[in-house]
Amino acid sequence: MDVTGLSLTTITLFLPIVGLAILLFMNGETHRGSLKWVAFATSIVTFVASVLMWINFDPGSAELQMVQRNTWAEITLGESVINVSYFVGVDGISMLLVLLTTFIMPIAILGSFGSHIFEERGREKLYYIFLMLLEWSMIGVFVVHDLIIFYVFWEVTLVPMYFLIGIWGSEDRIYAAVKFFLYTMAGSILMLIAILYVGNRSGTFSTYSAGGDVGVIERVQTFDGEGTYWDALGPEGEDTGFLLNSVESFLFLGFLIAFAIKVPIFPFHSWLPDAHVQAPTAGSVILAGVLLKMGTYGIVRFNLNLFPEATVAWAPTIAFLGVVGIIYGAWVSYAQDNVKKLVAYSSVSHLGFVVVGIFALNAQGLQGATLQMVNHGISTGGLFLIVGMLYERWHTKEMADYGGVWKAMPLFGAISLVISLSSMGLPGLNGFIGEFTILLGSLGSDYLGFAFTLFATLGVILAAVYLLKMFQHVFMGELRNPLSSEDGYTLAWYEKAAYIPIIIMVFWMGLQPIVFFNLLDVSVDKIVALFVR
Repeated sequence: MDVTGLSLTTITLFLPIVGLAILLFMNGETHRGSLKWVAFATSIVTFVASVLMWINFDPGSAELQMVQRNTWAEITLGESVINVSYFVGVDGISMLLVLLTTFIMPIAILGSFGSHIFEERGREKLYYIFLMLLEWSMIGVFVVHDLIIFYVFWEVTLVPMYFLIGIWGSEDRIYAAVKFFLYTMAGSILMLIAILYVGNRSGTFSTYSAGGDVGVIERVQTFDGEGTYWDALGPEGEDTGFLLNSVESFLFLGFLIAFAIKVPIFPFHSWLPDAHVQAPTAGSVILAGVLLKMGTYGIVRFNLNLFPEATVAWAPTIAFLGVVGIIYGAWVSYAQDNVKKLVAYSSVSHLGFVVVGIFALNAQGLQGATLQMVNHGISTGGLFLIVGMLYERWHTKEMADYGGVWKAMPLFGAISLVISLSSMGLPGLNGFIGEFTILLGSLGSDYLGFAFTLFATLGVILAAVYLLKMFQHVFMGELRNPLSSEDGYTLAWYEKAAYIPIIIMVFWMGLQPIVFFNLLDVSVDKIVALFVR
């Protein structure tokens, strides 16, 4: 593993900071028309850099690639010294999520081009600065492999999203922003305590080996003593009865609760609808497209790798919560009259599938879960873009105020239909292959029963029900609320440009999923090997 020199991972990670620096030195008034172009150009260059990472990535290797590691700080504990390192690199799982992040950001920025929020709230320069900061921190979460630096990036993501909701959100934006921040921060404190324990007991904060040091994941997976690695490091004489008495189990829950809030897994979901409904369009697209995946990624990267025995013990319980989330999210989505809140609750349902796939603890489930993270980001991000474009024209989120939009805007109606069908999992589109693989994995799991698959499948049916209800109310029938100007029925060039890559990915991932499965194969197999019975 090469750990010297400036890696392509580092270049991709810090490109958004370059854009942020340029924006800082621009005058917000005299360069007002250029601000969005600087942000958009930066996001495009970052996407190109991530594609170069993909081109240079070897899918046949399960090791971290394009690695860079430099010591950031040294902490002395007794006679030992623990290094905190800038340690970045990608495997197949993180590579796919970096691509998702850099793909979603330019689309979110395009969705802001024609927004009226700057006429009402101003501060356009600050808005794009926060978007650049958000992209930097999200990429950091997916590429960093030192627990302390990971935690720093994890927390930094809260700041720009808090201000995006609180400044440019809707009527109850302050309430939603504070709720989002406090919920996520509360879970993060538990994760910080678990990180400090892991670093103190294992002698390193690096998750993988690098520069001659053995990472904590290798320490855990090669431990050869009695009981579990974490129990052996716990207080002497501790009761190691598993679910609630072992050290490993408590550490597992410390990480899991932080990630479960971010996903969000039922019953930690109540912050999400408020944040989505109040956020500006770009905020909702990024929140659904990328931020929620930080939680599911964290579970895969840390919970499964660091705490394999606790994962097995807790798998049925967490998978059960995932199934509850699938059905609950779908049921509540159907009950909504607010179109944005309907799409928000659909995220709870769709991400329940990801949770079930992860805790199936086999290759099919984990591959399907990772692919579904990307599918959800594309499809639900597209749905929030649709809602944002509707709101910009009609200034309402109530489904009763729409109707007949397809007649007035046939191209927009056709695009919306494709994205809605992809979200409900129509075969041939991206949503189907992820959910199908997850259900295949849960059915063949050694840790989950047939009932998990049976009830999860109900979510597929319910998704069709609430999405078709939404589509019928908004797009079908007669136009109930005509616009004052015919120009409003025409999609602007930047709106079309935002949808073109989404539609391409919807069909590409649906018709050629092997491209993405190949990226995941060996990285997933390395994790699943921990759980083969």
